[in-house]
Amino acid sequence: MAEAHQAVAFQFTITPEGIDLQLSHQALRQVYLSGLRSWKKRVTRLKNNVITGVYPASPSSWLFVVIAILATMYTRSDPSMGLIAKIQEHLPVGDSLSIQCRTVVSAVLFSTLLWFSLIFTMRLCLKQLLSYHGWMFEQHGKVSNTTKIWAAMVRIFSGRQPLLYSYQGSLPNLPVPAVKDTVKRYLESARPLMSDSEYERMTTLAKEFESSLGNRLQWYLKLKAMWASNYVSDWWEEYVYLRGRGPIMVNSNYYGMDFLYVTPTPIQAARAGNTLHACLLYRRKLNREEIKPVILNVPLCAAQCERIFNTTRIPGEETDSLIHWQDSEYVAVFHRGRYFRLWLYHAGRMLSPREIEQQIQRIMDNPSPPVPGEAKLGALTAGDRIPWAQARKEFFSSGVNKRSLDCIEKAAFFVTLDDDEQGMRGDDPAGNLDRYAKSLLHGKCYDRWFDKSFTVVVYKNGKNGLSAEHSWADAPIMAHVWEYVMTTDSFQLGYTEEGHCKGDVASSLPPPTRLTWDIPAECQERIERSLAVAQALADDVDFHVLPIQEFGKGAIKKCKISPDAFIQIALQLAYYRNRGTFSLTYEASMTRLFREGRTETVRSCTSESFHKLSTNSNMSEACRHLFRTAAEKHQHLYRMAMTGGGIDRHLFCLYIVSKYLGEESPFLNKVLSETWRLSTSQTPLQQVELFDFVNHPDYTTCGGGFGPVADDGYGVSYIIIGENMINLHISCKHSCPQTVSTPTCQKRPLEVEQRRPMTVRRRHEVT
Repeated sequence: MAEAHQAVAFQFTITPEGIDLQLSHQALRQVYLSGLRSWKKRVTRLKNNVITGVYPASPSSWLFVVIAILATMYTRSDPSMGLIAKIQEHLPVGDSLSIQCRTVVSAVLFSTLLWFSLIFTMRLCLKQLLSYHGWMFEQHGKVSNTTKIWAAMVRIFSGRQPLLYSYQGSLPNLPVPAVKDTVKRYLESARPLMSDSEYERMTTLAKEFESSLGNRLQWYLKLKAMWASNYVSDWWEEYVYLRGRGPIMVNSNYYGMDFLYVTPTPIQAARAGNTLHACLLYRRKLNREEIKPVILNVPLCAAQCERIFNTTRIPGEETDSLIHWQDSEYVAVFHRGRYFRLWLYHAGRMLSPREIEQQIQRIMDNPSPPVPGEAKLGALTAGDRIPWAQARKEFFSSGVNKRSLDCIEKAAFFVTLDDDEQGMRGDDPAGNLDRYAKSLLHGKCYDRWFDKSFTVVVYKNGKNGLSAEHSWADAPIMAHVWEYVMTTDSFQLGYTEEGHCKGDVASSLPPPTRLTWDIPAECQERIERSLAVAQALADDVDFHVLPIQEFGKGAIKKCKISPDAFIQIALQLAYYRNRGTFSLTYEASMTRLFREGRTETVRSCTSESFHKLSTNSNMSEACRHLFRTAAEKHQHLYRMAMTGGGIDRHLFCLYIVSKYLGEESPFLNKVLSETWRLSTSQTPLQQVELFDFVNHPDYTTCGGGFGPVADDGYGVSYIIIGENMINLHISCKHSCPQTVSTPTCQKRPLEVEQRRPMTVRRRHEVT
């Protein structure tokens, strides 16, 4: 109890002589320093809001405009064409100021209005420029004069030294495609997957929809697009993620892995110290908006970055909700069935890696056992959402349970200290790598807090990784964080020769706080039921991680083919050889060229890829031609998806409008019930400058993956590393006899015409 007494800022007792007040100067100093840090953050946030609000101009440009106007007036010219005089006439100061002072005040007001007008004009011009996407459809190395002029104009109107959110007000809104164009593209994508009779019926339904209900639904959608920043994102978040009542574990979350061949230190507490400190460094850069905007010839929307930290998904009986807090100075830590609050700041400063290591070691050395129900409490977040929402309302809405639950939900993020050893190691490196992936995806089903925006997992042998919830953002956002954390941990923070974190330790650090619970027997029964649901789901997942070192991007580019298109066609071929048929294929593409954009679907199974795979392999020259044609078609579809010309988000929103209006559409019902048996996604390596694959080839990131979307399908995530490596993460279900993740076993392929109905589940948006 000593640390509890030290935390009290003042104590008082009532005596016959009066009130005896005792102040703790040390505690008051901690309160002062913590408040000082909070105010510094507010000032920084205010400053950044001002800079971002006037971008692409700068605050100092206001002074330049004022001086220019005043200098022009002293030459007896009137740059305002009489407006300054009009302002002077209506100034409310009356005769309290001299004529000269009133003239100066009027000139300053006019200059400010002129300055804001220039900012508005520049931002409008930049928004129009960023709406041009013709550069994406030009051949590599052949840039048109139009694009050259456009690029020059973008540089002129973009300003200098942008902050992370500087471009947000200048990004264009996602356009609403015409119904006839979307229907046409859908029918084209569906043709290779349907028989003649099926396609004829679908064409009839599509024409009926286009000529009748579609136009009415489109009117409402255009109205929303005029009012909202993005006509898709809020509905996508709500209906695809938050309204899902099944487990979010496996079905919705995704994971990221550590370095493939290197573990910087075998000491678990030390690895946790550097990892957590690197996360804090990233959050500080994020709060200060010092992270450079991602530029893909044009800036990408950074709105999803706002909810990386201090965010939790709250369960509800009908729909979940996302809650984000402005700041949190601690993380919640799980170790051997116990929960702890670990403060990451002391005396207004961030703890050093060595101090965090010491605090983690204190948690690991704590001998106290978990109280009844505590060890598997996290299973509530892994099971179905309705039982969790009911249990939360019934058992965690007051008292000690509410205080402890609030501590977890308001934490910056969640940390799991896992007692297992993971990684590519031992006599079975491939099998251990597969088990490593499964562990990150679902763990023991109770040792992760799946509602948190992300969970950092640190294993007993020093390996680490993360598991991320999906509704708040897409995988590139979390991948950007993890790239920074991994490289900062190894190349900037480093370790001592003994494997410990570097730095000194303050002697006055209070130990981590053990969270307390009072979980009744009825709640423990519900925890066990949720665990049973989650465990059955986890046991059914079949996972395989496949590092390919025989060739990579370098060899593919020599063939003048897009690496992504090459991999997608290879996946089509692999699926065809495995199942004897083609599948509706989902590839996630981003729409962050637009404000608040998230993702769009690329339907990678095209007629071109179908013809290529159906052609006699002996006709080598014809196959090469068909391969290039299929690759070009894929790239065209990818670019269309990125630039707002996709299919599925538009049809999804039309479907939502139809439900609001109480209208039934056989066409939309048919489209939205289709099963994505092959769900694919590329994890981009965004900060190439952080990795040195030439001098440090062992420090190769393994990427991440996700679970299968369909019960009889595959989930495939891949990352292209440097010029000579591609890592694939393949998932499916053990319960399906026709799917297998590893190439060592063969299962009976389905007949070509066999199409058994499947339950449609939420689609993964990992990109």
